[in-house]
Amino acid sequence: MLSAKSLFQEILDNDESFRLFCSIAAGGESQGGWENGRIAALVPQSQRGLAPKIARHGADEDKHGRIFDALLRKRGLTPVPVPPETDYTMLLERHGIGLAHARLKQDAPLTERDIIVYLAHSRVTEQRASEQMELLLKHFAGHPEIGRAVRMVSNDEDNHLAYTHEELLRFAAAGHGRLIQRTLRACALAEIRVHRDVSLAVMARMGRILGWPKARSVLLAAVIHAVYAYERLAGWRRMVTLSMPGRRNALGRPATAPEYA
Repeated sequence: MLSAKSLFQEILDNDESFRLFCSIAAGGESQGGWENGRIAALVPQSQRGLAPKIARHGADEDKHGRIFDALLRKRGLTPVPVPPETDYTMLLERHGIGLAHARLKQDAPLTERDIIVYLAHSRVTEQRASEQMELLLKHFAGHPEIGRAVRMVSNDEDNHLAYTHEELLRFAAAGHGRLIQRTLRACALAEIRVHRDVSLAVMARMGRILGWPKARSVLLAAVIHAVYAYERLAGWRRMVTLSMPGRRNALGRPATAPEYA
C-alpha cells in the first residue's frame, strides 16, 4: 500500500535515492544557514536585540546541513549536486519571496521592513519544515540509522516556527500588522506553488532511481497536485495565522543537545 512511511522507507533503503534525499536536504539547510548569518550581520540598529536569535537560527540550519552530510558519511556515500528544479530555497528567491541574495551580499544594514519580510518568509517556510519533520518523527523517531537526526532536526524546526510567531506578533503590536499579513499571504501562496513543483521534481527523480512503474509515478503526481489544490483553496491559511507559541523565547535559550555530526 502506498503511504508516506512506505514511500520514505523505500527511499531510505536505496543508497542512490537516500544520497539524493540527503544532498537536497543538506543543500537547502546550508543555504538557509548562510542567509540567516548574513541577515544577523545586517540587522538594523533598532533591532539589534534580534541578531543573536537570527544567528542562532542560522547556526541551527548549518548544523542540519552537517547532520545530513553525516548520514551520508555513515553509509560511505558522498553528496551529489542538487538538481536546479529541486532547489527549494533558490526557487523561492526566484519567486521574489524573502530577501534577495544580491541584497544580502551587500554590506548596507537592512531596514526594519526587511526584517519583517524575513520573519514572514521564515514563518511560512518553517511551517512546512516543521510539518515535514513531524511526519518523519511519527514514523522514524526510533529508527536506528536516522532516528536521532530526525528528533534533533524536528525539535529545532519547532523552535524556529515558535520564534517567528513570537517576533511577528511583537512587530504587529508595534503597528506593522497590515504589512505582516500582506507579506505572509504572498509568501504562503508562492510557497505552496514552489513546494508542488519541487515535490513533483523530486518524486520524478526518485521514480527513475527506484524504477517505479508509470502508474505509481502518475498516482504520486496526482496526490501532489491534489495537495496543492487543497492548499490553494484553503490550506495556505494555516501558514499566515499568528498565535503566541507555547515555546517562548525559543531561540533565546541555550542549546541543550550535543552536536550530532
